[in-house]
Amino acid sequence: MARPVWTGTLSFGLVSVPVQLYGATRGHSLRFHQLQRGTSDRIRNRRVNERTGEEVPADDIVKGLDVGEEYVVVEPEELDDIAPGRSRSLEISGFVDLDEVEPVYFDRTYYLGPKGEENEKVYGLLRDALAQSHRAGIATFVMRGREHLVAVTAEEDILALHTLHWADEVRSPREEVGPVPERVRGGPSKNKELRTAVQLVEAMSTAWDPQEYHDTYQESVRSLVEAKSRGESVPKAAEPAESTNVIDLMDALRASVDSARQGPGRGGSGRRGSGRSSRSGGGAEGGKQGGGKAKGRTAGGSSGRGLDGLSKEELYERATEAGVRGRSSMNRGQLIEALGGTGSKSA
Repeated sequence: MARPVWTGTLSFGLVSVPVQLYGATRGHSLRFHQLQRGTSDRIRNRRVNERTGEEVPADDIVKGLDVGEEYVVVEPEELDDIAPGRSRSLEISGFVDLDEVEPVYFDRTYYLGPKGEENEKVYGLLRDALAQSHRAGIATFVMRGREHLVAVTAEEDILALHTLHWADEVRSPREEVGPVPERVRGGPSKNKELRTAVQLVEAMSTAWDPQEYHDTYQESVRSLVEAKSRGESVPKAAEPAESTNVIDLMDALRASVDSARQGPGRGGSGRRGSGRSSRSGGGAEGGKQGGGKAKGRTAGGSSGRGLDGLSKEELYERATEAGVRGRSSMNRGQLIEALGGTGSKSA
């Protein structure tokens, strides 16, 4: 069982329950070390006094805020003194409709658990009330020297805490992006391109299954590292698709709809596969390959190469087009076996 990152009291109205906060996610990015080129010597960062150049012990480092002419130094205990009890209190100030919280406000997610069996009843009561009302409790609390705005929600059989961005942290899309196209007047009924685009969205609609998606870039980085360690090279990824010409937009939309509707099987992986092949340069023909063996053009633009000559990324693209289930957890050899017909399973 993981150690809690925060322990305190969750309160709503006059009801309180001791809770513990746990991390809900973990990263899987590769961590590179910094080395001096041509050697295996690690590069280390040191905290040095910029005036003397001497290294400073961690105990002698304090926080200071630049106020113009000087720095105002603030000690850790002074920060604790201005918020007595706040670092152990999570008080819900109100409940909002969960759908009203725009996605841009969400930051990180944690799990909330009851502290001790004697607190499970009150914990479960709040969880069930939030689930049935489809609402989120909005609260603020202090953790690691920062005050956080949070939303407490019911997620299946547990309470979750989502840290939210403050209003002044969210940028205006109009100011950041600039001019954007006006909305189409009359909707799909009066605009053929929009109607076809809606058909494409519906044809590519699928159930949300996070297991079907994985970090292909990190897999490519791992393959690159493994290949370089063996003195081998890896093929470059396919170039991004060119922008669709406005003149050819309708033809591209219709071809995309046909590809999505005729894709391998009717399962979610097949629809996602046809979408991926279009982005990778396979076009409409990518969605028509289907079957156990992938033939013709691959996502990498190769034609006629045997499976053994393909990279793992190219094999995964073919497995996507062929609707091979469980492909996200397969290694290169398993992908070759599945695409070869002996282990293929259509969606």
